[in-house]
Amino acid sequence: MDMEVATGDVLAVVGSNGSGKSTLLRILVGLSQPTTGSVSGRPPHIGYVPDRFTVHDRISAISYLTHMGRIRGLSVSAARARGTHLLERLSLAGGRDAPLRTLSKGNTQKVALAQALLVLPDLLVLDEPWSGLDASAHGVLAEFIDEVAAQGGAVVFTDHREAIAETRASGVYVISDGRVTLHSDRHAGSRTSMAELVLTVPPTGVLPIEVDWSVLPGVTDTARREGEVVLRVAREHSDAVLLTALRHRWSVASLAGAADERGFRGDAKGTTL
Repeated sequence: MDMEVATGDVLAVVGSNGSGKSTLLRILVGLSQPTTGSVSGRPPHIGYVPDRFTVHDRISAISYLTHMGRIRGLSVSAARARGTHLLERLSLAGGRDAPLRTLSKGNTQKVALAQALLVLPDLLVLDEPWSGLDASAHGVLAEFIDEVAAQGGAVVFTDHREAIAETRASGVYVISDGRVTLHSDRHAGSRTSMAELVLTVPPTGVLPIEVDWSVLPGVTDTARREGEVVLRVAREHSDAVLLTALRHRWSVASLAGAADERGFRGDAKGTTL
């Protein structure tokens, strides 16, 4: 394999289960060594979120982050302030004083993200980072990725959904048959255009059929609010998703271009169909 990560890159690594995605990321951050070959130019400040982050401990989320911040050279007050800020942005259920062992998978993932960002990383490496996160946290994670890249860092992440890779990354590497190849390379800022689709119960009162929207091609985020389903869809797949919605008796409240590439907008204004 031959993989290069440059300043400002947001790169996705995709492949089937067991293909070696997690191993590649562990080599990238220095937790595993390659059998042959070498890794050069690894930066001093690396943030890493593993695919499994399970902490069965009585310690609170903020105490854990303060401890991790101290290890990384922050003062107690700076580590505590930074940890609190990150947990507030991620809306950790139970607040910063929640014991780690009481947290759900999604909220544990939020703590994992926070520990990776205590010190602004030169390289942020994320293994299936969207797994288990609620829809609002999806948008915050996208903001974190954009912020790291905008401030001169690089981001490498894995995800099993091609839609996520295509819309979030400026380049995509594919692992197949033991080889890593660059599948696509786009200039940062030219990521796939997105649309926001808002679905609701028909005015006739007929209940629509439930759909697992997250598995549809092109759907990167889903959320529910006040009786509506809000989908973030790659524009090239929006027609197919619309057709699926109509076939399952959903009414389309609006379809509009996403206001930005970081997450859902605060409202659902757009062209009513």
